[in-house]
Amino acid sequence: MRPAHIALAALVAAVWGVNFVVIEIGLGHFPPLLFSALRFLAAALPAVFLVGRPKVAWKWILGVGLVLGVAKFGLLFIGMDLGAPAGLSSLVLQVQAVFTALFAFALLGERPGGVRTAGMAIALAGIAVAAVDEGTSGPLAGFLLVIGAAVCWGVSNVLTRKASPPDALNFMVWVSAVPVLPLLALSLLVEGPERDLAALRGLDWAGLGVIAYVAWAVTVFGFGAWGWLLRRYPASSVAPFSLLVPVFGMSAAALFLGEGISGPRWCAAALLVGGVALTSLWRGSPPPVPPAATPAEREAVPPDPLPGDGPSAGLSHGPSGARSGAPSGGPASGR
Repeated sequence: MRPAHIALAALVAAVWGVNFVVIEIGLGHFPPLLFSALRFLAAALPAVFLVGRPKVAWKWILGVGLVLGVAKFGLLFIGMDLGAPAGLSSLVLQVQAVFTALFAFALLGERPGGVRTAGMAIALAGIAVAAVDEGTSGPLAGFLLVIGAAVCWGVSNVLTRKASPPDALNFMVWVSAVPVLPLLALSLLVEGPERDLAALRGLDWAGLGVIAYVAWAVTVFGFGAWGWLLRRYPASSVAPFSLLVPVFGMSAAALFLGEGISGPRWCAAALLVGGVALTSLWRGSPPPVPPAATPAEREAVPPDPLPGDGPSAGLSHGPSGARSGAPSGGPASGR
């Protein structure tokens, strides 16, 4: 990768990592479900009028919008509102790579292999260490909701692989339009109209800045730049930068929110990041090269199917069998 593009990938990881601190600040201004709805509203408008028509079937946009936008971000924001620390949340969400691999095996038949299975076990051990540490020092309910958010993120990654969007920014903008009304309805039902109206009446420049950051910097710029990099370089070159997200997240939380990092949390971070690296980035051994066919054998082989034929037409495989329509395991993006 060119130095400027390496800097761009690191900048995206920093924007996504700092996002957890911004979410923590935003939860002081808005109820969690309303905050999530406003985030997607700002990301979708006016961008849906600028990116063109959707380039994938509506079923994929609706599916990813509901699972990623409503379920994943709803659980994440509620979990952090219940007390899950910003730095720990940025770390724990990385276990989505494990859930992505598990769901890809169950639903897409992508076998993880021995090394990736070991990576999943190491990452899950990191989650267990973090759970024990959080259970003795903080609210376990919020921690478990963040784990639930990672599960939903894994499901949305598999749906995105099936959709294989040719334009990541176009896809993310249209996906962002889906959760707005469901989240607003849930907010009115769960958080109550009085609390929502009070938050909107008290909207100030700080609240507007938080919404602008999570909508435009994280979603529009972050996913747009990440998708642009993935179109220029192999996923195996770009995906490792996503491992910087919890580094930036935990550092920003310590710097701006005064969150301490205990010994067990450092141990959990090492296990989880190492396990995710094996799960997401291991390519395994290349397949053996078949011997050259004789002229008679070449005549007996039927021609290749036309582009567009077959269930995986138009999909190239990235590291660990992931299709290039979405990075393997997904970055800590969708944040």
